[in-house]
Amino acid sequence: MSDERPSEGPDERPDGTAGAFADASAAGFTGARVVVAGLGVSGRAAAQVLAERGALVVPVDDASDEAIGSQEYLAGGALARADLVVASPGLPPHHPLLAAALASGVPVWSEVELAWRVRVNGPAGVPAPWLALTGTNGKTTTVGMLESILQAAGRAVVAAGNVGTPLVQAVTDPTLDVVAVELSSFQLHFTHSMSAQAAAVLNVAPDHLDWHGSLDAYAADKARVYERAQVACVYNVADPRTEAMVRDADVVDGAVAVGFTTGTPGVGQVGVVEDVLVDRGFARLRHTHAAELGTFDDLRHLAGPDGNVPRHVVANALAAASLALAHGVEPVQVRDGLRAYAPGAHRIETVAQADGIAWVDDSKATNAHAAAAALGAFAPGSVVWIAGGLAKGARFDELVATRRDRLRAVVVIGVDDEPMGDALARHAPDVPVVRIDPGETGTVMIRAVDAARRLAEQAVVDGVHATVLLAPACASMDQFASYAARGDAFSTAARALTGERRA
Repeated sequence: MSDERPSEGPDERPDGTAGAFADASAAGFTGARVVVAGLGVSGRAAAQVLAERGALVVPVDDASDEAIGSQEYLAGGALARADLVVASPGLPPHHPLLAAALASGVPVWSEVELAWRVRVNGPAGVPAPWLALTGTNGKTTTVGMLESILQAAGRAVVAAGNVGTPLVQAVTDPTLDVVAVELSSFQLHFTHSMSAQAAAVLNVAPDHLDWHGSLDAYAADKARVYERAQVACVYNVADPRTEAMVRDADVVDGAVAVGFTTGTPGVGQVGVVEDVLVDRGFARLRHTHAAELGTFDDLRHLAGPDGNVPRHVVANALAAASLALAHGVEPVQVRDGLRAYAPGAHRIETVAQADGIAWVDDSKATNAHAAAAALGAFAPGSVVWIAGGLAKGARFDELVATRRDRLRAVVVIGVDDEPMGDALARHAPDVPVVRIDPGETGTVMIRAVDAARRLAEQAVVDGVHATVLLAPACASMDQFASYAARGDAFSTAARALTGERRA
């Protein structure tokens, strides 16, 4: 594998959508008629930034009283007068408005593309560089670790994009030295000219196939994060698809490929030697020596209830370290940043422990890949798994087949319980399964937690230290407002049962 690939320069796409507004700047939007499709957080931020730059903003959103409905807008033929469409990440390419724009030759940008075009100069006199990452799972943890490392290095930084501050707002802050950018496949689809200082794809597994249409299309959008990378493309050694993405990327001349692995690293990789995180990708003497970045003790605050640091947490730390090293951060600053990192809620968070049972909230595990990582962090035969929800067209055969050994019992929630139930029947027929009637949505988690308690208590009687794990492998919107609301409901119910106010 070559670790350098020249860039071919132009930001054109076969559909030509990147050609228009190629020289757009703050002045370039003056008088432009820009349709902002979707008025979520990023859409509202985009509309504000465009209006500040003199654009005539037309807000379009079927679900908002403040905007024109997309069907109404199309029926009026107004799209023909548009100069640009900025699309919400929630709108798939086949949405009627976006499809009509593309068919008419009207450029379609993501909020990320808009952010790239409106960046302001930072303290160095140039726009703050982007350290960008994507992946099916681990994005938010990794970007949080990256932000913490950069802060430890004294950089003025913010985590933005698919988490925290809308990217289009962050890039207009002239005080920032660097931006840690989390990107979803949705955001990348209509991103045409971004050139990150360093970029990473953490992993690729089937997800959002109803939006993208196929795994290949989903992966192709993830791969766009590498295009025009300036210093480094970071990939997952355990996921060959991510390495292939780097091979195929058109990057800036001199950009290198760096792999991260939870095993012993080769030259051009970061990895682990015994319990030490080491760098052989950026270190000056990497052909003969490895630079120490930290130890497992520096991640001990991220350990599970058994005291061990899950393997995927180590992988996330190595990916974050790689991006930071590409920016010029010193190894000791990586260590300090990892020590200081505080994880977000609903990510393998132990919320209660009592009577030999640990209650762990990983509601953020909204797909099979994430749930597999969570289950893999626990001992065989010890997990009472609360799973299910909105499957998004996914099947769970591989998940259940590969993690069946971890299961003591399963509690299935969700309106769409057939995919999970079918996989359990096929691949874990001897594992007890309790299905929670979805009819009373308001009490679904209370009933699920009570059922899990009874199953876990039997495990304790049998001499097993049990873990009740909420790692649904599904989206939450069938019965909860969000994965966070689902996790909060689990934590509240678990703490009520154990008499704990907090873990």
